[in-house]
Amino acid sequence: MRKGIDRTKYSLIIITLILILIFTIAVFSIIGTADISVIDTFRIVGSKIPIIRRYIDISDIGKSHETIIWSIRLPRVLLGVLVGASLSMAGAAFQGIFKNPMADPYVIGISSGAALGASIAIILKINISFMNLSTISVFAFIGALAAVFTVYNIAKIKSKVPVTTLLLAGIAIGQFLTAIMSFLMVIYSKDMAKIIYWTMGSLAGKGWGPLKGITIPVVISMIGISLFSRDLNIMLTGEESAQSLGVDVEKTKIYILILGSFMVSMVVSISGIIGFVGLIIPHIVRIVLGPDNRILLPASALVGAIFMIFADTMARTIISPIEIPVGIITALFGGPFFLYLLRKSKK
Repeated sequence: MRKGIDRTKYSLIIITLILILIFTIAVFSIIGTADISVIDTFRIVGSKIPIIRRYIDISDIGKSHETIIWSIRLPRVLLGVLVGASLSMAGAAFQGIFKNPMADPYVIGISSGAALGASIAIILKINISFMNLSTISVFAFIGALAAVFTVYNIAKIKSKVPVTTLLLAGIAIGQFLTAIMSFLMVIYSKDMAKIIYWTMGSLAGKGWGPLKGITIPVVISMIGISLFSRDLNIMLTGEESAQSLGVDVEKTKIYILILGSFMVSMVVSISGIIGFVGLIIPHIVRIVLGPDNRILLPASALVGAIFMIFADTMARTIISPIEIPVGIITALFGGPFFLYLLRKSKK
């Protein structure tokens, strides 16, 4: 750990963030158009937990309230946790391997590939499902991974993947896929509104199904990325220096790219494209806690989860009963911060 942050402080910071996250989940599960009390909310949730449900009677609570809390609000909040944590951790890891604070999880074409895949699914109107994921989610996931695979193979030179080449390939492929998507929207104009709405990002109406499908793979990916925190720290000194200190730089980059891309592809396939989270959250955490990836990665995940819950709650309540895409809220926060980064980089 860097000077000023010992193991005790590290543990205290993480525990504090976990407690804040739990508090945020509890509070924001209550907020909504329907007026449901705090006590009733906890009773409904408790009645679904096998160990304690026999002791909780919710017969006096309306079925509609039970449905709102258990089937709508809670899975939506938990999906927000997963999406925010994934985007933020991947953003922190990608900023580390690219050595660029303006890198985000979409920098290697994930968002463009997912958007094109989703557009194709919307246009074709195919009805399939896999791992509790809808047709649109399946196509978006395939599109995202296909884009990453293409970018990686274009950028690969023998057994190495230069980060500059990877970035340029990601930009080129991203623009190309976006052009194809735009062409499809022109040809199939009747589906344009649905495609545009998907690309703005939303956590509405997902339920428990997608959570069951992606939670375990995403958590495993997060743990996998965290295992490379020490190697990422050493790589901050430079790739040649890290190589001399025993770090397999290329192997580390490949593993982080694979795990991060897989994780982001999973969540984006469900939520749509939610911008700026993977850019601003890691940068804020880095400013506050420093560049040590042993604390930066988990702290970014936790702060990202908290931020996403907050942003999504604003999206569904700010002009209630009308709901706006959460990507608009994150952009309203992220846009000004991105301009701040640009201004700071000029100094």
